Amino acid sequence: MTKIIRLRGTEPKLYELVAPLVMNPAVIKYNNRYPFKTDDSFVWFVAVKDECVVGFMPVEVKGKVMTINNYYVDPSLEAKLFPQLLKTVVRKLDDAEVLHAVVMVRHAGYFEAEGFKTLKNWKLYLKMERP
Repeated sequence: MTKIIRLRGTEPKLYELVAPLVMNPAVIKYNNRYPFKTDDSFVWFVAVKDECVVGFMPVEVKGKVMTINNYYVDPSLEAKLFPQLLKTVVRKLDDAEVLHAVVMVRHAGYFEAEGFKTLKNWKLYLKMERP
């Protein structure tokens, strides 16, 4: 069973949980070699299965505007885990006036299933919004 934990962006437990992934060359490659970042304005949703982190979805909070960006989901678990993690994030952020997401093109279907619409297309990413 996968458990999803919500952590503040600078909470020590967050660093403990995600450090092995965010410094892993395979995970950095998954993120198109873009570094992961966090600070006090972030909330992270971390998926843990059998005491191992198998995914995470950071959300930057700026007032009532929230943005999902630089996420990771274990590719071997993606079909089941990605929808579960995204649904949890959307449900927990019900108070957002606007929920944006910077989405890898290959994951657009998961976001569309949760009501996100594309605002802008780039080569590798889409900017999406869920009103």
